[in-house]
Amino acid sequence: MSKKTATDENTPPVPVVVSEERRMWEGLNPEILALIFVKMGVEEMVSRVPFVCKGWMEVVAGPYCWSEVDLEAWCRRRDDSHAVDLVVKKVVRRSKFTVQRLSAYRMGESGFFFVAHCGNFLKVLEMTMSDITDQMVLKHIKPLPNLTLLDVSHCLKITSKGLAAFGNQCKSLIHLKRNMSPLDAHSPTDDCEAKTVADTMPNLQHIELCSGHFGDSGLSEILTKCKALTHLDIQGSWNVELNGDLAEVCERLQHFQSPWADYDSQFSDTSQGGDGEFIESN
Repeated sequence: MSKKTATDENTPPVPVVVSEERRMWEGLNPEILALIFVKMGVEEMVSRVPFVCKGWMEVVAGPYCWSEVDLEAWCRRRDDSHAVDLVVKKVVRRSKFTVQRLSAYRMGESGFFFVAHCGNFLKVLEMTMSDITDQMVLKHIKPLPNLTLLDVSHCLKITSKGLAAFGNQCKSLIHLKRNMSPLDAHSPTDDCEAKTVADTMPNLQHIELCSGHFGDSGLSEILTKCKALTHLDIQGSWNVELNGDLAEVCERLQHFQSPWADYDSQFSDTSQGGDGEFIESN
């Protein structure tokens, strides 16, 4: 007798299995599909997922995939505030203003306007290097009662006035990132921002103020008024001297990075060998 082959009538055809798997995926709950799609990243969701089938297109077009959105990598490649704003607005619309976490880069006024209207839903807002000004913040900021993390690092047009507006409207903030470009060796001391943070964001637990212009006075205000503080990073804030008992208070925190932390690390590395040994032996 001859052996049966894959073409025998008793062998189930492969296309049937494929179609069954496809129907299984199409029939999944939209929220479950969204959890899978978001792992692919924004670009994959926009450029590939919608073209698989109608069901997937509907999921991507709905709010399920857009509760947590990280656009920073894409924004950095475009480096265009207008293009960034268009994408941010599209994302917020798709989420039906229910975005919980948004990370963008070089966002402008129109994008910020949409984000500020996410109200109770928004919990994390990261907008590094954005072109937002104090006036824009004062004009568009709405109460964001559940915002816990704010990143306005390298936002050069935001000053203490803009920070105060955020602090007054975002009462649940526990994590602030306000890292700036490295200071010039002779940059004058300015404690305005540090004191604003202390006055309007007293519930902060994590603070990053790398390369800040503040000195001991501003730092003292933060340590005194932010009583829940556990993590503080002030690397590169050269105007801080840690006089009096400031150094002791800072060292009692769970995590503290001093103004000279990076420098001390580099010095320690060279003192163990490498360049240090080369210098001493020549």
